[in-house]
Amino acid sequence: MSDETTYDVVIVGAGVVGALMAYQLGNVGKKVLLLDGGAEVPDSRAAYLENFYLATAKTPEAPYPALPNSPPLPLFPLPDPALDTSPRATVLQLGVWKDPSQSYLIQPQTPSSPSIDRTGTIRKLPFASTYERVGGGTTWHWLGTSLRNVPDDLTMYSTYKVFGPGADWPITYAELQPLYALAEAEIGVSASVEQQQPLAAAIGLTFPEGYSFPLNPIPTSLVDQAISTGISGLSVPSGSPIDPKLYDIFVTPTPAGRNSQPYQGRRVCAGNTNCIPICPIQAKWDATVTLAKALNTGNVTVSYNSVASEVQAAATGTITGIQYLVYHDQIAKGSTGPVAHQVKVAKGKTYVLAAHAMENAKLLLMSKSSHFPAGIANKSDQVGRNLMDHVLLLTWALMPEGQPVFPYRGPLTTAGIESLRNGEFRRTRSAFRIEIGNEGWNFSAGDPYTTVNDFIMGTNISQLNPKQQRLGGLALVNKLNDVMTRQFRLAFLMDQTPDPENRITLHPTLKDGLGLPRPQITYSLDEYTLNGFRAAREVSSAIYARLGATDFTNYTNAATQPGYFVLDGEPCQMFGAGHVVGTHRMGTNPTTSVVDANQRAHDHPNLWIAGSGSFPTVATANPTLTLLAIAFKAADSVLASLS
Repeated sequence: MSDETTYDVVIVGAGVVGALMAYQLGNVGKKVLLLDGGAEVPDSRAAYLENFYLATAKTPEAPYPALPNSPPLPLFPLPDPALDTSPRATVLQLGVWKDPSQSYLIQPQTPSSPSIDRTGTIRKLPFASTYERVGGGTTWHWLGTSLRNVPDDLTMYSTYKVFGPGADWPITYAELQPLYALAEAEIGVSASVEQQQPLAAAIGLTFPEGYSFPLNPIPTSLVDQAISTGISGLSVPSGSPIDPKLYDIFVTPTPAGRNSQPYQGRRVCAGNTNCIPICPIQAKWDATVTLAKALNTGNVTVSYNSVASEVQAAATGTITGIQYLVYHDQIAKGSTGPVAHQVKVAKGKTYVLAAHAMENAKLLLMSKSSHFPAGIANKSDQVGRNLMDHVLLLTWALMPEGQPVFPYRGPLTTAGIESLRNGEFRRTRSAFRIEIGNEGWNFSAGDPYTTVNDFIMGTNISQLNPKQQRLGGLALVNKLNDVMTRQFRLAFLMDQTPDPENRITLHPTLKDGLGLPRPQITYSLDEYTLNGFRAAREVSSAIYARLGATDFTNYTNAATQPGYFVLDGEPCQMFGAGHVVGTHRMGTNPTTSVVDANQRAHDHPNLWIAGSGSFPTVATANPTLTLLAIAFKAADSVLASLS
């Protein structure tokens, strides 16, 4: 059945891009329908906070309501994605990624210990990032990092002759500058241009004359300050055989999407160390903030529990409707068939796909017809291809005795080492930024729980109890105060080659609870990206040596974990940063890209496909700020088409 209303714009997805575009269009009187596959955004987050507090595993999905008929997390088995109306790729599913009855994503099967050397051999690896399908999208648990890309990120082929011509973005940095300012104002970014100037000079970052961030910077942590002082004057080799330069490394405060002062009716950051998975006081911006503003225009309607299943098109290429499935029960009850649902069609003058990069690609590929046998917007055969992430190398260390840095306080990260995001080395290896963590070894070893249990039970899982002591009382307190106040970690987030063979396709037989195909992943790391891992390991060692810190990084026992491989004879593990990009790349050539610089589909005059899937490269900045910047540009383009 069709909705009776014909909207000016139908948008699929109420996350970062969908909410922003709905607000921009609704604010000028356009009638907008948002289709969102998740449950309605609650008026209060109290129940979500309770879920988080009670969860044993403080994973990104921990706050969200447990699914009906599912066991308490993190017990296994997890809900079968075949019975779920809007299954999602969760961190817990990464532990069972080989099992399609547990993992929503159908992952490549890989050797138990893939070995990679300098021959350039590529091995299949599981994709290690996850995402949510809930009202407000994945920003409920984003970290808040709000970095700008650098100009060279947009011209990797022209500047460094890598990745092929399609890697150059069809947007200039001059065009992005005012869009970044709009995005920073929408979020309420806390930062200082003055603090960013040393970094800007080092990597080519620029700001408009006289520009100021909306909010004052977030104070840096004691961890940041100790590392900044300790590595002062340190320079490291480029890690590239063609670049003899030594690069200075130094700590820079990180622009953050959380309030350093009251803004948008939200409170000031109180330093809770759980930005991921949820800010308990909503000092951090997320897409529901902008979604609320969109709804307040009176021109935006949201249909929750509504999963888009087909983009319908006339033979001419004009999009005529979005078919969507409306469900009431999220999990099938005693049934092996699809969950009961209604089939509806939303009609509009223009259409925007603003779902997650994987879900946008999945929807386009599902929308096959006699006129478009490869799916919608796929004449170029680029839909689903060039899947990328900021692949992440995690290292961790202990500061010298008598030099506590007092982690587990403040936001998860407040500063990083950004000076290796750009340079001539990019001709042969991935660039990376280095995130400094304030949460001790929580990410690295599961602390504070692991180390506490080690010293109570006499185990040595954390590697901090080699004598396997069993302590209690004051001796336990003193030991924990000694070692846990000296913990810190680094995360190296690398850009990645846009490889068309890294892709999402539709699994031919496995379906979700609505009978829709599930995403099938093909994913690898090439030599260029692996060279980034090699350089990152060297830089990590240099930092720890300068600090006098003891490096505890050890992946010897990680062979059963997703992303594990052996690099040049040494155990290694790739983590996902949750920065999923590249599945419907933008460009000027319709034969090699899916959308243009405005996110308008080359093949369909009234269809926009927006989001991180449009990025030609993953670049070196966390993607959310750039997502919003491009969404402003796309909204202007949609508005111009309606005038």
